[in-house]
Amino acid sequence: MRRGISRLFGIFGLSALACLAQADTGQPYGILIVSRERLEVATSCEIGVYLQDQLTARLFQEQATSFNLPPGPVSVGLRQLPGQMPGCAPGMTEYRPVIVTMRAGQIQKFRIAAGNAGLYLKAEPLDY
Repeated sequence: MRRGISRLFGIFGLSALACLAQADTGQPYGILIVSRERLEVATSCEIGVYLQDQLTARLFQEQATSFNLPPGPVSVGLRQLPGQMPGCAPGMTEYRPVIVTMRAGQIQKFRIAAGNAGLYLKAEPLDY
């Protein structure tokens, strides 16, 4: 047991050092926050968040996720996911990702909203 704990601390210690080394070399990144905190989407189904057309997060009501991303454009898309809840099937609306341009040190926050054309990202001011 002790050996496993010390191994775990060793792994986290190396991870922390790797992060510090990246910070020292000026490895830039921006933070993208996507939330489903408001009840704008009237479904209890999961919503998938896609970065570069790859499923990267699954959100239920009142959840949020964040990503550390390198500077530059990133494709962000949303889809209703099939699930265990009745009526949770992929939506009939077209999948339309948007391009979000990230800058080093920038924080961008979006919330998920729904309209006639389906799910979309709505820019949200940061709470400081």
